[in-house]
Amino acid sequence: MENIIEQLKNYTVLCVEDEEGIRKRLVNTLKYYFTEVYEASNGEEGYELYYEYKPNIIISDIEMPLKNGIEMISNIRKDDLSTIVIMLTAYSSEEYLLSLINLNINHYILKPVNSENLLNGIIKAFGDKLENKIKFTDEVYFNMKKRELYYNEELIVLRKRDKDFLLLLHENRNRVLSYETIEEYIWKDRSMSMSALKTFIKELRQRLPIDLIVNVPQEGYKLINFS
Repeated sequence: MENIIEQLKNYTVLCVEDEEGIRKRLVNTLKYYFTEVYEASNGEEGYELYYEYKPNIIISDIEMPLKNGIEMISNIRKDDLSTIVIMLTAYSSEEYLLSLINLNINHYILKPVNSENLLNGIIKAFGDKLENKIKFTDEVYFNMKKRELYYNEELIVLRKRDKDFLLLLHENRNRVLSYETIEEYIWKDRSMSMSALKTFIKELRQRLPIDLIVNVPQEGYKLINFS
């Protein structure tokens, strides 16, 4: 997820919402993800800002004064089919959803909007434009979508427990992963002996193209720091 959020900083977004309180909350959240956030209070103002700044993604309410969201996006879609569009709506009726489909909307989010469904909606709207990868080194990365490890673009065959352990190491990359945490998250409801853990680590190292794991005696394991 951190990798995706980092990629979002390369994009700009336009937020169009007539209710000021909702718009301010959306804009504050979006500023955490995007390098530039533009805001408009209606479809007419939103279209003007779109035309001026050409944001990568538009997040818009539907029901607004002067020009509603559907009218605004209809004008934009006449010449632009590439800008990502997410619509916010309090309605889930077939009439509304059909209008969104006809406008080539990338995604819609039902109100009320919170930070979780907003981020999930943004990620779904981007689709394959975002690379969901965890980078261990310049040569080694983990594809989160496929749950596969690659070395110089070649697939490294790993067991499920191997993958779970590498992801757990990455989540705790700034500290030592304790034996207790490994037992809780990797062995789960089974007891973990030190000999079983050492065997597991030894076999995993044999599968990996380069060594990624450091043992910290009496404490646990951590990722090698390549920087």
